[in-house]
Amino acid sequence: MEGTEALDRVRSSLLELDRALKGTDLEQQAAQAVGALDQFQAGYYDFREICDNLYDGIHITDGEGKVLFINQAYTRTTGIRPAEILGRKVADIEAEGVLYRGSVTEQVLKRRERVNSVAIILKLDKEVLVTGNPVFDGAGNIKLVVTNTRDFPELKRLEQRLLTMAEESKKVNEELAYLRRQQTGHKQIYYRSEAMRQVMEVVRTVSAADVTVLITGESGTGKELVANEVYQRSERRDKPFIKVNCAAIPSELLESELFGYEEGAFTGARRMGKAGMFELANTGVILLDEIGDMPLPLQTKLLRVLQERELIRIGGSKPVKLDIRVIASTNKDLREEIKGGRFREDLFYRLNVVPIALKPLRERREDIPLLAEEFCRAYSKKYGKSVLLSQEGLELLMEYPWPGNIRELENLIERLVVTNDSGPIARSSVFRALNPNGLPFSPSETSQTLKAQVGAFERELILHTLEREGSLRKAARVLGVDHSTLVKKCRQYNRP
Repeated sequence: MEGTEALDRVRSSLLELDRALKGTDLEQQAAQAVGALDQFQAGYYDFREICDNLYDGIHITDGEGKVLFINQAYTRTTGIRPAEILGRKVADIEAEGVLYRGSVTEQVLKRRERVNSVAIILKLDKEVLVTGNPVFDGAGNIKLVVTNTRDFPELKRLEQRLLTMAEESKKVNEELAYLRRQQTGHKQIYYRSEAMRQVMEVVRTVSAADVTVLITGESGTGKELVANEVYQRSERRDKPFIKVNCAAIPSELLESELFGYEEGAFTGARRMGKAGMFELANTGVILLDEIGDMPLPLQTKLLRVLQERELIRIGGSKPVKLDIRVIASTNKDLREEIKGGRFREDLFYRLNVVPIALKPLRERREDIPLLAEEFCRAYSKKYGKSVLLSQEGLELLMEYPWPGNIRELENLIERLVVTNDSGPIARSSVFRALNPNGLPFSPSETSQTLKAQVGAFERELILHTLEREGSLRKAARVLGVDHSTLVKKCRQYNRP
């Protein structure tokens, strides 16, 4: 207030002088002086208003260390009023030992650079953080020292808030990492076949390269597991991994699910709009599962997104830039779909940058024992049992054609573990699980003659009876054949 009152007194004196000089040669000069003062006073008021709205305390001295200004925040922080220090030298205030100690003003004047320190407000017996900055004139002399004052409790509060936010951020990141691990699953890819070895070699080679991958194969061959493997080995493994089953979402909803929509885009749209799967996967990876079931009109929009790496939400006009890797999978022959006019050829070539074709389980039977053993171990642990597959049961699994591939094998093993108490799973149990109607199955998809099918039935009947009865003589008696005949048959089946 003292500075404002001084300006008012100067203005009042100038106005009196202006009135006294009316009609003289000095009248114009007096009027100019009043105008200049008004301009300065307006700027001073703006300066005060700005400073008094700052959160930190401001303490300003001239080049000799005389206090020119303090703002309201300074008084709030230190308890020192303007009347106590304005017009006084900082050195005198410190020497007095009543208001504060440890001011940086004298250090700034001496070192001619910014100085950070801790000052003590004596009247409140507390510490404050002070930062002094020199202001130079055109000749390089210090004309002002501006000191910023901040309360330590406030800094501690901010520090604690930052620490809390850091902990929360760490927790959120850990939860995200956990959810991503859950999404990709804990299942590993088990294989012994040369076909899968070649597949995994391709996966290891292309995962690090940010290219589009198209995974093809029958249902249940492990396409999603291969997609997980590509993601886990890629540079984007810590980024989002969004999976979209194009066959599971109704065609009329698929576009909005993939690309999102703006507010009011259609009846029932969310008030704030919604981000689509592509936006959620931005900076990460998106898996378009069953891409062969995507409607043709939507294929056109998908092609543009893949080409331009940007999308426009339904009902929107602003493009959304994408930094994303695409993995697609399908159980359909897309070349045949193209011939039938159900899939765009240009989209196929855009997706088919790195093709990975998975063979059905019947064409890589070497993998069956390893998969069956792993599934048996996993489900025994899950259900608290001690169950193993017998060699005879495993051999029967090797003969089955597995139209449902690995998924069917896994489901079968789970059922066998649940329905068996302990010990080895017998061939008869496997046979009943594979043949609920008691009919023999064909080990291949090719049609067989009546003689071959009768032979297969005879074999299963003999082996099943032998396993149940425990000896050749008892089995021969039950089957109504000579012991020697049964011995010959067993030799044909490589059974002692």
